[in-house]
Amino acid sequence: MPVAPVGGPLSSAERTRFARHVILPGVGDEGQRRLRAARVLVVGAGGLGSPVLLYLAGAGVGRLTVVDDDAVDLTNLQRQVIHGVADVGRPKVDSAVDALAALAPDTDVVPLAERLTADNVLDLVADHDVVVDGADNFPTRYLVGDACARLGVPHVWGSVYQHDAQVSVWWAGEGPCYRCIFPEPPPPGAVPSCSTGGVLGASVGAIGSVMAEEVVKLVVGVGAPLVGRLLVHDAWRQEWGTVPVAANPDCLVCGADADPHRSLGIENDSVEEAESGSVTTESAAPLIAVADLARRLEDRSRGGDAFLLVDVREPGERDVVAIPGSVLHPIGQVRDDGGEAIARLADGIPALIYCKSGARSAEAVALLRERGVDAVDVTGGVLAWVRDVDPSQPTY
Repeated sequence: MPVAPVGGPLSSAERTRFARHVILPGVGDEGQRRLRAARVLVVGAGGLGSPVLLYLAGAGVGRLTVVDDDAVDLTNLQRQVIHGVADVGRPKVDSAVDALAALAPDTDVVPLAERLTADNVLDLVADHDVVVDGADNFPTRYLVGDACARLGVPHVWGSVYQHDAQVSVWWAGEGPCYRCIFPEPPPPGAVPSCSTGGVLGASVGAIGSVMAEEVVKLVVGVGAPLVGRLLVHDAWRQEWGTVPVAANPDCLVCGADADPHRSLGIENDSVEEAESGSVTTESAAPLIAVADLARRLEDRSRGGDAFLLVDVREPGERDVVAIPGSVLHPIGQVRDDGGEAIARLADGIPALIYCKSGARSAEAVALLRERGVDAVDVTGGVLAWVRDVDPSQPTY
């Protein structure tokens, strides 16, 4: 059943522009008018949001609301194709508006450079026919999923990890909602972000395109949307498959006994994901600024200081940039052995620990200090080192 109404007649110019849709069985004149009347909310103007926005605007969707509170970074351009080099530093929603205006000037693009919260998500979702979830963090995913389920709005969702991906359409009342299949987020640190684990740029393009297809099918009312099915993709093996999924009758959000007044999203809103996928926590452990670390490294090179400098990131991250004089010991190994290997290497001298920006190093320092190691957290990690000590080095 189509989720958007049939709009007014197409103009001569619209018939020309969208001719390939008008002559396409299943879309036709009526389907194109539904696309023009559709209101689609796109959460995220990043890797998944980029192809979704471009293809939906190109398809003639009448109104696109794009929500993203982030700015364009140079590292985004490897996969976020709606942005260009000249957009680095700009709000992503502003960059997206310009790109979409050049492609489809008749599409009404509403930019919202703000973070979704429990206070604004219901009103936003209720004002749209379909919601597309291209978020890159679990708090936003659960917030969007819960809001869509409560309101019965179809929720087109995609996720990419490195070169593996998943897509589905969550739709309470027609099939499972997001919370039916993923009742709770994974443990902190269990799923590395693309900034620490990497991601194949073309994979987000492929998955974003599938998500755009699902939106068109829902709006027009054609085909078999991915309701009750989870599409999985492995780019390395170039394999696609589907897994059947079903609604959970005991779901906290859409189940028969669900509390309609239950707070939306992840209950502990104070927990925020860091770049590593770990939670950010306040640490009482000793800290060292990167400028002080640079001076101590000079002293160590002259024999005037003794300490072990440990990098707890992943090998691929270290290939991009590293602080000179450090040794690699990924956080996963620290978790596995409780810091035993680093304790042996330190052998009584202080261990100075760094990561990308501070989350993983704080975790490692806490584990090491429990073992009795004089562990110190390098504030701001390698990003601070590049910013404050050696700006000639690359970043990510």
